[in-house]
Amino acid sequence: MKTMTCQALGGPCDLEHRGESADEVIKAQDRHLKDAVAAGDSTHDEALKAMKRRWRHPKASMGWYKGVKRDFAALADH
Repeated sequence: MKTMTCQALGGPCDLEHRGESADEVIKAQDRHLKDAVAAGDSTHDEALKAMKRRWRHPKASMGWYKGVKRDFAALADH
C-alpha cells in the first residue's frame, strides 16, 4: 500500500490517499475533490475543474497520468 497526498495529485491540501495502485489513489482523489467542493470547500474548486478536464480530454492528459503513475511507482510501500 502506498500513500499520495491531495497536493501531490494537484490539489490544495495534505489529505492522504492510500492504495495498491496509482489508479486507486487517483480515484480516491477524484472522490475527495468532489466531496470537498460539494461540502463548500472552495479551495478545491480549481483542482476539481482540472480533474474534470482530464476526464473529458484523456489523450491530452496522458502526461499528468503518466507522471502520477511514475511518482506512485517511486514511493516506498507502507
